[in-house]
Amino acid sequence: MGRQAGASRGLALLIVLTGAPGVLASWVITLDKFKLLQDPHFVPGCSLNPVLSCGSVMKSEQAAVFGFPNPMLGLVAYGIVVCAGVSLLAGARFPGWYWLLFEAGCLFGVGFVSWLQFESLYRINALCLWCCLAWIATIILFWYVTSVCVRHGFLPAPHWLTAFFAEFTWVLPVLHIGVVGMLVLTRWWDFWTS
Repeated sequence: MGRQAGASRGLALLIVLTGAPGVLASWVITLDKFKLLQDPHFVPGCSLNPVLSCGSVMKSEQAAVFGFPNPMLGLVAYGIVVCAGVSLLAGARFPGWYWLLFEAGCLFGVGFVSWLQFESLYRINALCLWCCLAWIATIILFWYVTSVCVRHGFLPAPHWLTAFFAEFTWVLPVLHIGVVGMLVLTRWWDFWTS
């Protein structure tokens, strides 16, 4: 039997708490998308101004990149994350292949939200607050699942990197979110400061 790994109570809770906002954001956006399909003049509650405009994002081509609304993918993916977190809270230990599959899903997720961030900032020219919540959750989840995979040897890494993840995992999502925040700030600097 191969190596298995569980998670500390804190990490398991963090996994639940990154999946839950993703489910919530996906649910709200899905409901608003249905309302928008019924009434093209519907304005989502999170459309606050020209920059924070969920409606503009929902009407874009990027909002259904796989042929169906992106939040439907989020409902499934973040639901899986919540289930994994709850299982870990209950004391589950997963084999290496499971952690690697989870990591692959997180890698896809962080890559997808990175593309959506670029599209929102430089193509759609608007932000969806619910999407931003899902972005933050995905970034945090990605770095902490990566940490588990590196620390338990499921992903090969040099000793210094394993030691870094053991002590300073929190630095990576903080830096990642900080970079995204700076991109948002500078993209609409004139709007924020006027």
